[in-house]
Amino acid sequence: MTIAIGNDHAGTAYKFEIIKHLEEKGYKVLNFGTDTNNSMDYPDAIHPTADAVESGKAAMGIILCGSGNGAQMTANKHQGIRAALCWNNELVTLTRQHNNANILAIPARFVSLQQALGFVDIFLNTEFEGGRHANRVEKISCAK
Repeated sequence: MTIAIGNDHAGTAYKFEIIKHLEEKGYKVLNFGTDTNNSMDYPDAIHPTADAVESGKAAMGIILCGSGNGAQMTANKHQGIRAALCWNNELVTLTRQHNNANILAIPARFVSLQQALGFVDIFLNTEFEGGRHANRVEKISCAK
């Protein structure tokens, strides 16, 4: 499975650890984020990450910025994206089970690296429940 990852300067350190973690588990990673701690505009990394997921080049995405908010807002401008900002395990589980999220937004300045790695594992290993949630998810996109 291919995973797209994007980050701004606040998420660089976590990004490298997440990539290492994913590659050790056999995932292919598309890196659209900055590799430095120099200030950069998060949309420049998040739009290509969302494009990769939306186009099918990646099955899922992971995005990181300081609060996770800007990254999530940017990704959710794409019609085929359901990005979820998560800061605990239960939110990660529910966003996959109930919302079929395809991008995980991590607030790098508010969670530990160990938490972030755990979120990644939960996100990638939790299935969408469908059922009553499927109709709701179908109504999320505002495309005409």
